[in-house]
Amino acid sequence: MAGHLRVLLVIVLAFACHVVQAEELTIERIFGSPNISGPRPVKLEFSPDGGRVTYLRGKEDDLRQQDLWEYHIGDATNRMLVDSRELMPEEEQLDEVEKARRERMRIGGKGIVEYTWAPDAKSILFPLGGDLYLYRLDTADGEPVVRLTNTEAFETDAKVSETGRYVSFVRDQDLFAIDLESGKEKQLTTDGEGVIRNGMAEFIAMEEMDRDTGYWWSPDDRYIAFTRVDESPVELAKRYQIFENSFRVTEERYPFTGKDNVSIKLGTLELATGKRTWVDLGDNEDIYLARVNWTPDSSAVVFQRQTRDQKRLDLMAADPSDGDSRIVLTETSDVWLNLHHNLKFLKQSPGEFIWSSERSGYQHLYRYDLSGKQIAQITSGEWVVDSLLAIDEDRGVLFFDGFADTVLEKHLYQASLAGGESPKRITKAGGWHSIDMASSADAYIDSFSNRNLPTQVSLHSIDGERLTWLIENKLDEGHPYFPYADRHQATESGTLDAEDGQTLHYSLLKPFDFDPQKRYPVIVYTYGGPGAQSVLNAWSRNTVFHQYLQQQGYVVFTLDNRGSTNRGTAFEFPIYKQLSVVEVKDQARGVEYLRSLPFVDAERIGIYGWSYGGYMTLMAMMQAPDAFAAGVSGAPVTDWRLYDTHYTERYMSTPDGNPDGYDIANVLSHVDALKGSLMVIHGMADDNVLLNHSTLLFREMQKKRVPFESMMYPNETHGFRDPNINIHRTELMMRFFDRELKPATH
Repeated sequence: MAGHLRVLLVIVLAFACHVVQAEELTIERIFGSPNISGPRPVKLEFSPDGGRVTYLRGKEDDLRQQDLWEYHIGDATNRMLVDSRELMPEEEQLDEVEKARRERMRIGGKGIVEYTWAPDAKSILFPLGGDLYLYRLDTADGEPVVRLTNTEAFETDAKVSETGRYVSFVRDQDLFAIDLESGKEKQLTTDGEGVIRNGMAEFIAMEEMDRDTGYWWSPDDRYIAFTRVDESPVELAKRYQIFENSFRVTEERYPFTGKDNVSIKLGTLELATGKRTWVDLGDNEDIYLARVNWTPDSSAVVFQRQTRDQKRLDLMAADPSDGDSRIVLTETSDVWLNLHHNLKFLKQSPGEFIWSSERSGYQHLYRYDLSGKQIAQITSGEWVVDSLLAIDEDRGVLFFDGFADTVLEKHLYQASLAGGESPKRITKAGGWHSIDMASSADAYIDSFSNRNLPTQVSLHSIDGERLTWLIENKLDEGHPYFPYADRHQATESGTLDAEDGQTLHYSLLKPFDFDPQKRYPVIVYTYGGPGAQSVLNAWSRNTVFHQYLQQQGYVVFTLDNRGSTNRGTAFEFPIYKQLSVVEVKDQARGVEYLRSLPFVDAERIGIYGWSYGGYMTLMAMMQAPDAFAAGVSGAPVTDWRLYDTHYTERYMSTPDGNPDGYDIANVLSHVDALKGSLMVIHGMADDNVLLNHSTLLFREMQKKRVPFESMMYPNETHGFRDPNINIHRTELMMRFFDRELKPATH
């Protein structure tokens, strides 16, 4: 009898353990702390001497509150360097300029959100609460944290100069520098006020061009290249910021498509004399200043000038002493040119550099000299290079990440500087490898994940051997996701053919305890816009939520339509001058496939997306009205005439140059076709996709008596940050989908 009881107890305990492991995900847990995907360090960097890896890490009780950490390679230890709460216990109050800057840079954290190493690897510069601090690793002579500024104004975009002598920053729209040897502060520009901004990236540069700074030190510290932006030509738009108990009318210089951009100058400042020289940008002032760099010997400031129609990009070099400039090389396209950061100069071969181009239809790497002569093509083939990461001139090789094996996975590769050889893949495991290289190109940090494995961070030698874990993030009993792992479903992948014969990749997630004899509702996730990829073998920001959806009994489907990135220009360019047309056709093709599956309830297919995905949700429901029973559209563009210049004109030309295309791409033109149930969500302080995109849609639907639901969020911008607001939004969306897509129960 006792033996039977022992056996029974073992069975009960085993069942109890299984129950604990098989917990169901909740929306509250998805957005709670600690991070359900485990610790995820951000802004990983090697120290200049290669002895440390630094990163920012959220606190266990508040993943948004970030501290500065290091991994000491010699000691194999992780430790916190600066506790942001200890240094500043009170809540940080950002001014409006810094709020906008962080919104543009997609900085969702708080506390310490950025930092910069000094070149001698002895100190780290970081901002907090609007002031600047220096963390000193050698603390024999006092406290490790030294406060550099203490002002009412915010000091932003702080940098340590290339030799380490100066700390520079922007304050009140002007450039300043502190001499670390003397401790003296010097104002470098003086006319920053109102519409004039010195050393600051303009709205378009930050939002659409991936340029988040407006000044650049020369390698010898003799000069600073800087922008002077005059915003006066840009239309002054009034925007209502609606808070929980008040509102504010904000005047914002917003560059609507087809209208004027800022007037921009590029200058050089000589530190010793204060001499300011303006660089010759050419006769046409209606241009974009895309990138600015220096040659290694400081003899030339090198910049990229893009035409307003984005069909021409000039790489130019200028003498910093007199501003005279010349064109080094020119890229052209009949459609548009994608910008990149793949310019790196060779130090042992003066005047030579690596450059990337899509002239073959795929982004590849080339070797040039400053006369504009192509020396070698380094990579080639029907696949895409993503980023040039590092160069090892002693070995005659460079390193890049890209998609030579499959578009679903990003890997690290090595290629010869001489060209003519196939690249060698370094990373082995199948999945998504985000790489941070040491400046010496002898080691790298690999932030790796796949669809079933949250991000792990490890240190590797350059041949791919793992030296140590930085954050193993093992999915074991102590991991935040472990209680839900038993209900985690593997994602399936497949391909479909677009109408032009191109291959469309999709992913499909089936519900837990899937029964092939049943028919399930489907939720389609879409972004669909250019410059993005949603179908990939990675643990993405949507992974856990999509696992939640399958646990709620939904099939989850995602398809990368034409226009998506990392596939080459033939896949991207079909959307030109006709946003939504091709994308919706491809998404409708995905629905055709879903309806062919015996386990899919063809009458209960929903769709959701945010930003461009919100626009896609609306257009899919209106241009393919029989495909979707319900949709949730978040922060959607509804009329491209109300969006910004650089993004919209890249894909649509101007309203005057493409009036029919703008009409077809206008959501308001298709309202009558809506059949399914619709919910629209928008932040009431959105300064990117302005709230009037949604209010115009509301008014049009009301006038035409088309039913819809909506939820507006006071004080929220384009990307919601508050966990409680995200919980509310997601619960709202789930109640809507459950009501519209699941059979009624009585």
